[in-house]
Amino acid sequence: QVQLVESGGGLAQAGGSLRLSCTASGRTLSSFNMGWFRQAPGKEREFVSGIGWNGPITGYADSVKGRFTISGDSAKNTVFLQMASLKPDDTAVYYCAARPRSNIVLVDSRHYNYWGQGTQVTVSS
Repeated sequence: QVQLVESGGGLAQAGGSLRLSCTASGRTLSSFNMGWFRQAPGKEREFVSGIGWNGPITGYADSVKGRFTISGDSAKNTVFLQMASLKPDDTAVYYCAARPRSNIVLVDSRHYNYWGQGTQVTVSS
């Protein structure tokens, strides 16, 4: 079992930056592939970015590629999502998720077993 806690959300202006953190307890994150997902009001949850510790490997949704960067600190058992050049369309609740380690980044939320409670990101125009 692993517990995930997100932090770092808040209000930002368009063009600004935020950094989200996801800290795990109960298991070491190196045992898992990690993903960030988001869900805007009235929309389905969507994949944002993922990381696997083999390599490491990373993956991004086209909508955030070049603007968001995922990274991890195994010593702190924490995964980060650095978000830059934010747009109002990035407004959503952002969730951290974990799944057993694999050699590819999976984008389907159904493949993830553990989820954090979410953190709100609001980008104003």
